[in-house]
Amino acid sequence: MFELLPRTGLVLPRNAGVLHFGVSERAAQWAVSTLADVRTTWVCQAGWAFTACYEGLELLFYGDCADRLGRPDHDRPGFAAASLRRCEAGPTQPSAVPVVLGDVDLFGYPAAEVLAVVGPRPYPEMRLSPASSPAGYVPEVWFSAADASSPA
Repeated sequence: MFELLPRTGLVLPRNAGVLHFGVSERAAQWAVSTLADVRTTWVCQAGWAFTACYEGLELLFYGDCADRLGRPDHDRPGFAAASLRRCEAGPTQPSAVPVVLGDVDLFGYPAAEVLAVVGPRPYPEMRLSPASSPAGYVPEVWFSAADASSPA
């Protein structure tokens, strides 16, 4: 189970620990590599980024973002944001691994039910992507250390 901890980070499955916002690229890659193969990638304005696939989920982590550093409310280098996305297009069933926010499995119930409880933006620094069909499931959740659009 992945557990989203707003403004803190992400609890990784299989006792792999908590990936705290602000940790270095090396520490983030090390933690995620205990679950899956890590591959570097590119994200606009990020100093580093990597992906991994875990039981039907594509994980994207990135940090040292140019639009965040140097701002008093965002002056935390290191791990800044992540996306957990279902690998299949237009998921129509629960994910093999839960992705939990509080008491809600975001990928475990139809999107309409999840959005009725938490909404499409449960926190300013978190977004849920809409399902592609009325009976579909949430395909992706994105979250960050702090809302990048908030005023400095």
